[in-house]
Amino acid sequence: MRAWVDGQILDRSDAPVLTVFDHGLTVGDGVFETIKVVDGEVFALTRHLRRLRRSAEGLGLVCPDDDRLHSAVDAVVRDQDLPLGRIRMTVTGGISPLGSGRGDGPPTLVVVAGPLDTWPASTAVSTVPWPRNERGAVAGLKTTSYAENVIALAYAGERGGTEAIFPNTVGNLCEGTGSNVFYVLDGELRTPSLASGCLAGITRALVLEWYGAVECDEPVGVLERADEIFLASTTRDVQAVHDCDGRVLEAPGPVTRDVVAAWQKNSAADVDP
Repeated sequence: MRAWVDGQILDRSDAPVLTVFDHGLTVGDGVFETIKVVDGEVFALTRHLRRLRRSAEGLGLVCPDDDRLHSAVDAVVRDQDLPLGRIRMTVTGGISPLGSGRGDGPPTLVVVAGPLDTWPASTAVSTVPWPRNERGAVAGLKTTSYAENVIALAYAGERGGTEAIFPNTVGNLCEGTGSNVFYVLDGELRTPSLASGCLAGITRALVLEWYGAVECDEPVGVLERADEIFLASTTRDVQAVHDCDGRVLEAPGPVTRDVVAAWQKNSAADVDP
Protein backbone atom coordinates (compact mmCIF):
# COMPACT_ATOMS: atom_id res chain seq x y z
CA MET A 1 0.00 0.00 0.00
CA ARG A 2 1.30 3.46 -0.90
CA ALA A 3 0.20 6.94 0.15
CA TRP A 4 0.76 10.41 -1.30
CA VAL A 5 0.45 13.13 1.36
CA ASP A 6 0.82 16.68 0.07
CA GLY A 7 3.55 15.61 -2.36
CA GLN A 8 5.39 13.08 -0.20
CA ILE A 9 5.25 9.35 -1.09
CA LEU A 10 4.96 7.02 1.90
CA ASP A 11 4.72 3.24 2.27
CA ARG A 12 2.76 1.34 4.89
CA SER A 13 5.90 0.96 7.03
CA ASP A 14 6.24 4.73 7.25
CA ALA A 15 4.37 6.67 9.91
CA PRO A 16 2.58 9.57 8.24
CA VAL A 17 1.20 12.10 10.66
CA LEU A 18 -1.25 14.83 9.73
CA THR A 19 -1.26 17.87 11.93
CA VAL A 20 -3.71 17.68 14.81
CA PHE A 21 -5.04 21.02 13.57
CA ASP A 22 -6.21 19.64 10.22
CA HIS A 23 -9.89 20.48 9.81
CA GLY A 24 -10.56 17.05 8.35
CA LEU A 25 -9.51 15.53 11.69
CA THR A 26 -11.06 18.04 14.06
CA VAL A 27 -14.50 18.49 12.46
CA GLY A 28 -14.66 16.13 9.45
CA ASP A 29 -14.30 19.01 7.00
CA GLY A 30 -13.37 17.11 3.87
CA VAL A 31 -14.47 15.30 0.74
CA PHE A 32 -13.24 12.09 -0.82
CA GLU A 33 -13.46 9.62 -3.67
CA THR A 34 -12.95 5.87 -3.82
CA ILE A 35 -11.69 4.82 -7.24
CA LYS A 36 -11.26 1.28 -8.50
CA VAL A 37 -8.05 -0.06 -10.06
CA VAL A 38 -8.25 -3.08 -12.40
CA ASP A 39 -5.04 -4.67 -13.69
CA GLY A 40 -3.18 -1.49 -12.83
CA GLU A 41 -5.66 0.71 -14.75
CA VAL A 42 -7.66 3.38 -12.89
CA PHE A 43 -11.38 3.04 -13.72
CA ALA A 44 -13.61 6.03 -14.51
CA LEU A 45 -11.05 8.52 -13.21
CA THR A 46 -12.51 11.46 -15.13
CA ARG A 47 -15.95 10.97 -13.57
CA HIS A 48 -14.50 10.58 -10.09
CA LEU A 49 -12.41 13.73 -10.31
CA ARG A 50 -15.40 15.65 -11.64
CA ARG A 51 -17.45 14.52 -8.63
CA LEU A 52 -14.60 15.31 -6.23
CA ARG A 53 -14.63 18.88 -7.54
CA ARG A 54 -18.40 19.10 -7.23
CA SER A 55 -18.26 17.87 -3.62
CA ALA A 56 -15.42 20.26 -2.79
CA GLU A 57 -17.30 23.20 -4.28
CA GLY A 58 -20.39 22.23 -2.28
CA LEU A 59 -18.32 22.31 0.90
CA GLY A 60 -16.54 25.52 -0.07
CA LEU A 61 -13.14 23.81 -0.39
CA VAL A 62 -10.50 24.67 -2.96
CA CYS A 63 -9.77 21.45 -4.86
CA PRO A 64 -6.22 20.86 -6.16
CA ASP A 65 -5.86 21.16 -9.93
CA ASP A 66 -6.11 18.17 -12.26
CA ASP A 67 -2.35 17.94 -12.84
CA ARG A 68 -1.72 17.57 -9.12
CA LEU A 69 -4.51 15.00 -8.73
CA HIS A 70 -3.31 12.95 -11.71
CA SER A 71 0.28 13.06 -10.48
CA ALA A 72 -0.77 11.80 -7.07
CA VAL A 73 -2.79 8.95 -8.60
CA ASP A 74 0.09 7.94 -10.86
CA ALA A 75 2.51 8.00 -7.94
CA VAL A 76 0.51 5.65 -5.71
CA VAL A 77 -0.40 3.18 -8.46
CA ARG A 78 3.04 3.05 -10.08
CA ASP A 79 5.15 -0.03 -9.21
CA GLN A 80 2.29 -1.67 -7.32
CA ASP A 81 0.88 -5.02 -8.48
CA LEU A 82 -2.83 -4.26 -8.32
CA PRO A 83 -4.96 -6.76 -10.26
CA LEU A 84 -7.80 -5.35 -8.18
CA GLY A 85 -7.25 -2.30 -6.03
CA ARG A 86 -8.70 0.91 -4.76
CA ILE A 87 -7.58 4.50 -4.49
CA ARG A 88 -8.81 6.71 -1.67
CA MET A 89 -8.45 10.40 -2.51
CA THR A 90 -9.21 12.87 0.30
CA VAL A 91 -9.22 16.67 0.32
CA THR A 92 -9.65 18.44 3.67
CA GLY A 93 -9.91 22.02 4.86
CA GLY A 94 -6.26 21.96 5.96
CA ILE A 95 -4.85 23.64 9.05
CA SER A 96 -7.66 25.50 10.82
CA PRO A 97 -8.70 26.77 14.25
CA LEU A 98 -10.11 24.32 16.78
CA GLY A 99 -13.73 24.89 15.84
CA SER A 100 -16.07 24.89 12.88
CA GLY A 101 -14.52 27.97 11.29
CA ARG A 102 -12.05 27.17 8.54
CA GLY A 103 -8.54 28.63 8.31
CA ASP A 104 -7.07 30.45 5.33
CA GLY A 105 -4.31 27.94 4.53
CA PRO A 106 -4.20 25.49 1.61
CA PRO A 107 -6.23 22.28 1.63
CA THR A 108 -4.68 18.94 2.53
CA LEU A 109 -4.55 16.27 -0.19
CA VAL A 110 -4.07 12.61 0.70
CA VAL A 111 -4.16 9.82 -1.92
CA VAL A 112 -3.75 6.18 -0.91
CA ALA A 113 -3.78 3.03 -3.08
CA GLY A 114 -3.89 -0.61 -2.02
CA PRO A 115 -5.45 -4.00 -2.77
CA LEU A 116 -9.23 -4.43 -2.85
CA ASP A 117 -10.97 -7.63 -1.77
CA THR A 118 -13.66 -8.97 -4.08
CA TRP A 119 -17.20 -8.83 -2.74
CA PRO A 120 -19.32 -12.02 -2.91
CA ALA A 121 -21.88 -12.24 -5.72
CA SER A 122 -24.73 -11.45 -3.32
CA THR A 123 -25.22 -10.00 0.13
CA ALA A 124 -27.74 -9.19 2.88
CA VAL A 125 -28.94 -5.68 3.76
CA SER A 126 -30.94 -4.06 6.53
CA THR A 127 -33.01 -0.91 6.47
CA VAL A 128 -32.25 1.44 9.35
CA PRO A 129 -34.52 3.72 11.42
CA TRP A 130 -32.45 6.89 10.90
CA PRO A 131 -33.13 9.12 7.88
CA ARG A 132 -30.86 10.83 5.42
CA ASN A 133 -31.60 14.55 5.24
CA GLU A 134 -32.26 15.22 1.57
CA ARG A 135 -32.52 18.95 2.32
CA GLY A 136 -29.31 19.23 4.34
CA ALA A 137 -26.34 21.40 3.41
CA VAL A 138 -24.24 18.37 2.43
CA ALA A 139 -26.96 16.28 0.76
CA GLY A 140 -25.54 14.58 -2.31
CA LEU A 141 -21.94 15.47 -1.44
CA LYS A 142 -19.31 12.81 -0.74
CA THR A 143 -17.96 14.14 2.54
CA THR A 144 -15.71 12.54 5.14
CA SER A 145 -18.35 12.95 7.86
CA TYR A 146 -19.19 9.24 8.11
CA ALA A 147 -20.10 8.70 11.78
CA GLU A 148 -23.75 8.24 10.79
CA ASN A 149 -22.68 5.49 8.39
CA VAL A 150 -20.56 3.78 11.04
CA ILE A 151 -23.58 3.52 13.34
CA ALA A 152 -25.84 2.33 10.53
CA LEU A 153 -23.38 -0.34 9.37
CA ALA A 154 -23.02 -1.64 12.93
CA TYR A 155 -26.82 -1.88 13.10
CA ALA A 156 -26.92 -3.83 9.83
CA GLY A 157 -24.00 -6.02 10.87
CA GLU A 158 -25.80 -7.08 14.04
CA ARG A 159 -28.57 -8.34 11.76
CA GLY A 160 -26.29 -10.17 9.36
CA GLY A 161 -26.04 -7.47 6.70
CA THR A 162 -23.07 -5.87 4.97
CA GLU A 163 -24.95 -2.72 4.00
CA ALA A 164 -27.47 -0.45 5.69
CA ILE A 165 -30.26 1.17 3.68
CA PHE A 166 -31.51 4.64 4.63
CA PRO A 167 -34.89 6.27 4.10
CA ASN A 168 -34.95 10.05 3.76
CA THR A 169 -36.87 12.50 5.96
CA VAL A 170 -40.17 11.88 4.14
CA GLY A 171 -39.77 8.10 4.40
CA ASN A 172 -38.74 7.43 0.83
CA LEU A 173 -35.98 5.02 -0.14
CA CYS A 174 -32.66 6.87 -0.35
CA GLU A 175 -29.35 4.96 -0.42
CA GLY A 176 -26.91 2.72 1.38
CA THR A 177 -23.95 3.92 3.44
CA GLY A 178 -21.69 3.55 0.42
CA SER A 179 -23.93 2.34 -2.37
CA ASN A 180 -26.97 3.14 -4.47
CA VAL A 181 -29.99 0.86 -4.40
CA PHE A 182 -31.80 -0.60 -7.40
CA TYR A 183 -34.88 -2.81 -7.25
CA VAL A 184 -37.25 -4.62 -9.58
CA LEU A 185 -41.01 -4.27 -9.21
CA ASP A 186 -43.45 -5.78 -11.72
CA GLY A 187 -40.56 -6.42 -14.08
CA GLU A 188 -39.40 -2.78 -14.03
CA LEU A 189 -35.95 -1.74 -12.78
CA ARG A 190 -36.17 1.29 -10.50
CA THR A 191 -33.84 3.42 -8.40
CA PRO A 192 -34.33 6.55 -6.24
CA SER A 193 -33.87 9.86 -8.01
CA LEU A 194 -31.15 12.28 -6.93
CA ALA A 195 -33.90 14.39 -5.34
CA SER A 196 -34.12 11.67 -2.66
CA GLY A 197 -30.80 12.93 -1.29
CA CYS A 198 -28.78 9.95 -2.50
CA LEU A 199 -25.26 10.33 -3.80
CA ALA A 200 -24.86 10.61 -7.57
CA GLY A 201 -22.93 7.35 -7.69
CA ILE A 202 -20.53 6.72 -10.57
CA THR A 203 -21.65 3.10 -10.86
CA ARG A 204 -25.28 4.26 -10.58
CA ALA A 205 -24.80 6.62 -13.51
CA LEU A 206 -23.15 3.95 -15.64
CA VAL A 207 -25.91 1.42 -14.91
CA LEU A 208 -28.45 4.03 -16.04
CA GLU A 209 -26.46 4.65 -19.24
CA TRP A 210 -25.62 1.04 -20.05
CA TYR A 211 -28.86 -0.64 -19.03
CA GLY A 212 -31.46 1.93 -17.99
CA ALA A 213 -33.86 2.21 -15.05
CA VAL A 214 -36.78 4.33 -13.95
CA GLU A 215 -35.77 6.99 -11.44
CA CYS A 216 -38.61 7.40 -8.95
CA ASP A 217 -39.12 8.15 -5.28
CA GLU A 218 -41.17 5.65 -3.33
CA PRO A 219 -41.51 4.74 0.37
CA VAL A 220 -38.66 2.61 1.69
CA GLY A 221 -41.26 -0.11 2.29
CA VAL A 222 -41.27 -0.76 -1.45
CA LEU A 223 -38.32 -3.08 -0.82
CA GLU A 224 -40.73 -5.42 0.97
CA ARG A 225 -42.47 -5.98 -2.38
CA ALA A 226 -39.44 -5.95 -4.66
CA ASP A 227 -38.74 -9.08 -6.70
CA GLU A 228 -35.05 -8.25 -6.96
CA ILE A 229 -32.70 -5.81 -5.25
CA PHE A 230 -29.10 -4.98 -6.03
CA LEU A 231 -26.46 -2.53 -4.84
CA ALA A 232 -24.26 -0.42 -7.11
CA SER A 233 -20.96 1.06 -5.97
CA THR A 234 -17.32 1.48 -6.97
CA THR A 235 -16.13 -1.47 -4.88
CA ARG A 236 -19.18 -3.72 -5.26
CA ASP A 237 -19.88 -2.99 -8.95
CA VAL A 238 -23.36 -4.58 -9.27
CA GLN A 239 -24.06 -6.85 -6.29
CA ALA A 240 -27.28 -8.80 -5.87
CA VAL A 241 -29.14 -8.81 -2.54
CA HIS A 242 -30.30 -12.21 -1.31
CA ASP A 243 -31.74 -11.01 2.00
CA CYS A 244 -33.40 -7.71 2.90
CA ASP A 245 -34.55 -7.40 6.51
CA GLY A 246 -34.83 -11.18 6.74
CA ARG A 247 -36.80 -11.60 3.50
CA VAL A 248 -35.10 -13.98 1.07
CA LEU A 249 -34.85 -12.94 -2.57
CA GLU A 250 -33.61 -14.61 -5.74
CA ALA A 251 -30.05 -13.40 -6.18
CA PRO A 252 -29.23 -12.69 -8.81
CA GLY A 253 -32.64 -12.52 -10.40
CA PRO A 254 -33.08 -12.31 -14.18
CA VAL A 255 -32.94 -8.50 -14.39
CA THR A 256 -29.90 -8.32 -12.12
CA ARG A 257 -28.14 -10.93 -14.26
CA ASP A 258 -28.75 -8.80 -17.34
CA VAL A 259 -27.42 -5.70 -15.57
CA VAL A 260 -24.30 -7.59 -14.45
CA ALA A 261 -23.71 -8.77 -18.03
CA ALA A 262 -24.09 -5.22 -19.37
CA TRP A 263 -21.76 -3.92 -16.67
CA GLN A 264 -19.06 -6.50 -17.36
CA LYS A 265 -19.18 -5.95 -21.12
CA ASN A 266 -19.10 -2.16 -21.07
CA SER A 267 -16.65 -1.67 -18.21
CA ALA A 268 -14.18 -4.01 -19.90
CA ALA A 269 -14.45 -2.04 -23.14
CA ASP A 270 -13.56 1.39 -21.71
CA VAL A 271 -11.42 2.11 -18.65
CA ASP A 272 -12.57 5.75 -18.51
CA PRO A 273 -16.20 5.77 -19.68
